[in-house]
Amino acid sequence: MKYILILFFTFFSAEAIAQKSISDLLKQYNDKGVPYITVEELAMPKTEAILFDSREPKEYKVSHIENAICVGYDNFDIASVEKQYPNKDDKIVVYCSLGIRSETVGEKLKKAGYTNVYNLYGGIFEWKNKDFIVLDSEEKETEKVHTFNKAWSKWLEKGEKIYEEAPKAEKKKKRSKK
Repeated sequence: MKYILILFFTFFSAEAIAQKSISDLLKQYNDKGVPYITVEELAMPKTEAILFDSREPKEYKVSHIENAICVGYDNFDIASVEKQYPNKDDKIVVYCSLGIRSETVGEKLKKAGYTNVYNLYGGIFEWKNKDFIVLDSEEKETEKVHTFNKAWSKWLEKGEKIYEEAPKAEKKKKRSKK
């Protein structure tokens, strides 16, 4: 499973490098099955929403938007969400790094009957790029944002980019294929 995920993200990383804008990237991967909300709309004082972070826990620990609940992606559990958030008319905003994984989670929420679900356009990268605050695992302001890998880092224009290097064995495989 881990190998499949590495291949999946390697493919998406190569595709992401070729994109000229976040808009182009989102048009390629999303079908707008979940409507977008902009970071400016979400940041407005009167905007009340339950905020779900659909990145993995290690990404959430580096930084997240205030009051966000980590629901993850690989192990997203709709039954757990339904138990904790039974009102399916509550406004829910889902985000990830850029808005691709969050659309998938948003679609699962809609399929389960949630009626007021939005995808944060550009995700936490756009949030940080627009100078909004992110918090670390101790709920303190941070400049760090987990960008998954070097390729995806290009989309984060502001803040400190944090990601894991590919394992040495993986790097050797890539070099030997060239």
